[in-house]
Formats: sequence, structure tokens, C-alpha cells
Amino acid sequence: MNAPQTPETLHAPHTNAAWHQRRLAATPRGVGVFGDFFIDRAKNAELWDIEGRRFIDFAGGIAVLNTGHVHPKVQAAIAAQLQRFTHSCYQVVPYAEYVSLAERINAIVPIDGPVKTAFFSTGAEAIENAMKIARAATGRSGIVAFGGAFHGRSLFAVSLTGKVQPYKAGFGPFPPEVYHVPFPVSADSFEDAKKAMAHLFKADIEPSRVAAIVFEPVQGEGGFNPILPAAVQWLRELCDAHGILLIADEVQTGFARTGRMFAMEHFGVRPDLMTLAKSMAGGTTLSAVCGRAAVMDGPAPGGLGGTYAGHPLAVAAAHAVLDVMEEEGLCARAQRLGDQLIATLIARRAARQCIGDVRGLGAMVACEFVDPKTGAPDAETTKRVQMAALRRGLLLLTCGVNANVIRFLFPLTIEDAVFNEGLAVFDAALAEVAA
Repeated sequence: MNAPQTPETLHAPHTNAAWHQRRLAATPRGVGVFGDFFIDRAKNAELWDIEGRRFIDFAGGIAVLNTGHVHPKVQAAIAAQLQRFTHSCYQVVPYAEYVSLAERINAIVPIDGPVKTAFFSTGAEAIENAMKIARAATGRSGIVAFGGAFHGRSLFAVSLTGKVQPYKAGFGPFPPEVYHVPFPVSADSFEDAKKAMAHLFKADIEPSRVAAIVFEPVQGEGGFNPILPAAVQWLRELCDAHGILLIADEVQTGFARTGRMFAMEHFGVRPDLMTLAKSMAGGTTLSAVCGRAAVMDGPAPGGLGGTYAGHPLAVAAAHAVLDVMEEEGLCARAQRLGDQLIATLIARRAARQCIGDVRGLGAMVACEFVDPKTGAPDAETTKRVQMAALRRGLLLLTCGVNANVIRFLFPLTIEDAVFNEGLAVFDAALAEVAA
């Protein structure tokens, strides 16, 4: 029998190394963890581990912290709600803040109105429910997604995800009638996508049985690939021609990251449904599906929801996040910081031939690492740069189907001095790897 845990052993001070060993013994390997240190506290774009070491956070909890760690207004909103009540389950005893947040979201999403919104807890839940809504509203079953996409880890969401390792390996079979076509990021890949879609409709499923096409305006895990603007218009026209719903997954792109409140605003095309999460609620668990009212009303009462869906603390945080984004002009700030970062990366590329493509929309920016001789994706160098930065106290995330992309997800509230310090650390990491 295992020894019982006492308050002393549960909370006794330990080194990072000691907690790392406890983690390996207590939690499964399937929950992959990047850091070998444990967070103690954080503020805006900085965090400190349990041994007192400081890190600059260019990861943002994977795009969750557009308003930074522990923003005072978000913190105050959660604290105030904590004094009132923490849970009732909205489907049992509703609360006004859920409704007023839905009204605020309905007013700002780029969807032709009237619009309705339902809240959930995670991005994967939002995607799962968007698929349910699309099927219920259309009476159809087929779903089309794109290669390189990431839509979550739950079974339906991972079936939409277009990357095998580590998300799909060992978890099949997956739900039927989910299809993938190439993601259009260039003129050539756009032609490939159109040919693949035409072949799909001839060989695998007739368009009259397709409920929805779902895409990320900028692929996140897939490599920060912005969709070709002409392809968004093509998708809209294709959906209109066949009665298919167009779903924009803005879980990672939403809430000012791309220089607009939502990435779809860059394309002048309105989807039928949108999924939202991550930076929506300042680090608390909240997601949403919003869309045209007639579509959202497709499921019968009781078909949507969840015990914790639209949790009161997260709803309070989301109201504060929307206030902060407006008051602090975070869309404009995202564009300014993104422009500065892209200019910096392009300048470094001239001296560092291992840097390949530099791309992004607003502050959703990434750079590829390639073999200077062949131009082939170089995952090893990417990892070396990431780890060299980490040793210097800078958190960076990798992504891409070939694992050769570094993405930058700093809080949009980051102080200029800390942002510039982070770029200097990245430069030092590049220099170490080049040497």
C-alpha cells in the first residue's frame, strides 16, 4: 500500500528536480510536459519557478494569455464573482452574466445576424459542439477539414486534426465521414485544394451530404500558416452553392492575436459558425460556439451544454478581458508588436541561413528552420534554438507538421522593455546554435 500523503508531504518545499520525479511517478507519460521546472508565480509576460528563476513568457499558455498573467482587472473580476457564487450549472439555475456575455460576443463576431452563442469549457468542446450543431441544423453528416489542422484532442476533434504524431497515433478508429483536403496557403496549394475538393465530391461523398467545412484562418499547431485570402472566398462560395455550413475555428486566432478581434475580419468573409476559446477568459476555462441564430437553434433543448459549461468565474473573467482589450487597444498593439517581430526575424534571416520562411498575421508570428544547403525542414535545429532560449530564460513553443517552426505567443500586454529583452534572448539562442 502506498504511504498516505500528509499536508506536509503534499506542500513541502522541493526542488524542480524533486517535483519532476514526483510527476513521473504520479502522472501518465501521455500528458507530455515541456518544462522541467514548476511555476510558482507570474505577472504579465514573466513567470518565476519554485526555485526563484525568472522566465520571459513567449508561449502564453499556448495562446491563452493575450491579456497576460494575472491581469489586475481580470483578477478583480474573478475575486468579486468568487464572493457571490462559484457554481449553479447554467442549465439548472441560470445567471445573468452568461446572457450578457453572449450578447457582447454576438455584437462583435463577424457573422451575419441575428447571432446566438453557447458557452462550453475547452476548445475541443467547442469544436465537438459545432459539429453537433452543424449536423442537427443541416440534417447531414459529412465534415471536411484540412491537412495540418489542429482542432483538439477529444475523439471527434482529433479526427478533424490533420497531424498524426502525437495526436492521432494509437487512438483510432476515428468517427466516420470526416475528410481532409490540402490547406491552401499559396497559389499552388490553393490549386491542390480545389482539385482535392472536387475529387472528394466525386469519389467519396456528394456535397449534399456534407454538413460543414471547418478551417483555421491561421493554422496554429500546423505551423502558423495563414490561409490564402482568395481561398476563404472560394470556401464561402462553395458552401453557398451546396448548402454547406462554413465554420471558422478561431480558438487560437481570436481575441486580438492577429491584430483584429477575430482573424476572419482580415478576409471580408463571414462564416456561419465560429469556435472561440483560449484568450477569451484570461486563463480560466471558457469556450464558445457562436453562429447564425437559425443554425444555432438546430439542436433540440438539452442537446447542448455541460455541467461546467459557461462557468461563472470564467464568464466574469471574459467580461473583464473584453473590457481590457478595448481599454488598452490590444488589437492595435498586436499589430505593432507583430510588425516589429517580423521585421526583426527577416533581418536575422539575412545572417542566419537556417531561418526559412517568416510569416504571420498581426502578432501570430512564426519562423521556420531549414537546412541551409537543401532547404529541407530542420526539426533538430528548431529544438536546439528552443532549448538554448529556455536555458536563457525565454519560453518558446514549436509547431508545424515537420516540427520545424517556432511560434511566438507573448501576451499582447507585454511591456516594451520585456518584449525587447525577449528578442535579445532569442538572438543569443540563435547565435549559440549557429556557433
